Amino acid sequence: MKKEIAEGLTRRQLLSRMLATGTLVAIGPGFISAPNTAWALQVNVIQPGTMATLIQMARDIYPHDKVADEFYVTAMKGYDSETKKDMVEKGVSELNGLAKAQGYASYADVGWEKDRVALLQKIEGSAFFQTIRGGLVTGLYNQKAVWPVFGYEGSSFEHGGYVNRGFDDINWL
Repeated sequence: MKKEIAEGLTRRQLLSRMLATGTLVAIGPGFISAPNTAWALQVNVIQPGTMATLIQMARDIYPHDKVADEFYVTAMKGYDSETKKDMVEKGVSELNGLAKAQGYASYADVGWEKDRVALLQKIEGSAFFQTIRGGLVTGLYNQKAVWPVFGYEGSSFEHGGYVNRGFDDINWL
């Protein structure tokens, strides 16, 4: 262990130790990792903390326990751009300000979902919130890999339509 500390941690060792702590972590310039998952994201334009907040915000706006974080990450990646940077950084700053007024360090540090949702309700009329919410509709639900979670089989046109594929797949009657 002493040799490891003297020489420094490898990237893999650092990540494994971070993930063991159970927190979404923004490390170094432009890198975010999450607990209990196998994803990491490099951001190029916005701050890593801003992206971590966007991911938490996305999960709070459209909460699905069976949908993995990686799908929310994919939905939020589009906000890491020069054209959206100012709007996103300003919106997250305002959201963090509301969280600080409640005694938290930031929105991402608010432990209870209902408390985070209460903060989101305060900004739901803002252009920032509406942009994120609207982008999530397509960014999250248009991912083919997430469709099986919801039981959606995809387009049926190329299979002869729903009459020939899934029209009578009703198992709840």
